[in-house]
Amino acid sequence: MSEQVNISDFSPHLFWDVNAENLDWEKNKAQIIQRVLEYGLIHDWNILKEYYGMERIGEVCKDLRSLDAKSVNFISVLTGIPKESFRCYILKQSIPPHWSS
Repeated sequence: MSEQVNISDFSPHLFWDVNAENLDWEKNKAQIIQRVLEYGLIHDWNILKEYYGMERIGEVCKDLRSLDAKSVNFISVLTGIPKESFRCYILKQSIPPHWSS
């Protein structure tokens, strides 16, 4: 982990609904990682990777209840973790779509 980066280094649109200065890198790691994966720019991804590292990002993502399909596939490919290991993938598979035929 690098202590050189700050939450304010992320793009401002990521945390539009919260005061970014109140976010803690450890307490709010799931929220930070999810926002960067779903809405971040390449600059945000580089900051995230620099601070947490790929292994830790993968472990946090495995426990997220919701993460879009592109982000799950992206992390799965980069970390080598099968997408079936992600909680959000399992939950989505267990809930049938509303208009199933």
